[in-house]
Amino acid sequence: MLNFSNIKSKTLVMSKVKYRYNPETLSYDKINKGLKYYTSRITIYFLFVMVVGMLTYIIYPYVFESPKEKKLARENHQLLSQYDIMNKKLDQLELVLDDIELRDENIYRSIFQADSIPNSIRRAGFGGVNRYQHLASIDNADLVISTAKRLDIIMKQLYVQSTSFDEVIGLAKRKEEMLRCVPAIMPISNRDLRRTASGWGYRIHPIYKVKKFHEGMDFTAPTGTDIYSAGDGVVSRITREKTGYGKRIEIDHGFGYKTLYAHLHEFNVKLGDKVKRGDVIGFVGNTGGSTAPHLHYEVHVKGKKVNPQHYYFKEDFTAEQYDRMIQISSNSNQTFD
Repeated sequence: MLNFSNIKSKTLVMSKVKYRYNPETLSYDKINKGLKYYTSRITIYFLFVMVVGMLTYIIYPYVFESPKEKKLARENHQLLSQYDIMNKKLDQLELVLDDIELRDENIYRSIFQADSIPNSIRRAGFGGVNRYQHLASIDNADLVISTAKRLDIIMKQLYVQSTSFDEVIGLAKRKEEMLRCVPAIMPISNRDLRRTASGWGYRIHPIYKVKKFHEGMDFTAPTGTDIYSAGDGVVSRITREKTGYGKRIEIDHGFGYKTLYAHLHEFNVKLGDKVKRGDVIGFVGNTGGSTAPHLHYEVHVKGKKVNPQHYYFKEDFTAEQYDRMIQISSNSNQTFD
């Protein structure tokens, strides 16, 4: 009787035996799996795993992001978002600064007659090619550098504006003093306006009989008539000339104001004297290039001659008197100097 279990077991054992075809004998030779065989197989598998591992190590970072890279990417995105928010806030800050500068120039500095601050100073940038060189090597360098430049310029604008406000505050504290220094009264007694002879503008020169610009106002009065300082100040110049202005006094009132009084008969002050508005500084005369006793009066603001009639207190006249004074001084008659 056949034992099928033994046959099955032998078959399984035989199935594990491997053969190699031998072309010389035209038969199959049994393969003996010794240590050498298994060593070579292990070596081949080991080399294969190493090659696959190295390829994976080299290629993986280019295809997949590591946890560290993902974290850095999130941080970079957050930084870019913060820079975007910062630049939007800088836009708003620039608008506010522009409004403050506009008010400063057109209101505050105008009220106190302070010099305007040029845009070349307010908008001044920062020179030097190496100023931001230390930022050139970081990620998103262009964005960081442009933001740093904006911050620097805004800080410069804030500094200029702060300095401007300090100046305006100083002028505000001295407002009462400034008002006393403004050349705001007529230099001779002229309530009835009869002594107003000629004003600002083109007039016929009394000697040369040609049209010439008259940079002041003339007041006719007898020789010896009192001449008053138009505002508080210091006598900065006294001259005696045979031509031109003749005997002249100049007063520096500060705050950019100066006044000139010409063709005097005599002086009542000395160089360096401090005077108050209404003080008698001299007397009407007919010296220098003058054709009759009168006072030639000029107002200078920051080195420029201006029309004196714009600086008289209107409270000293009625509206009708003020209009009449302007009308008289604007007549195209000849001057006395």
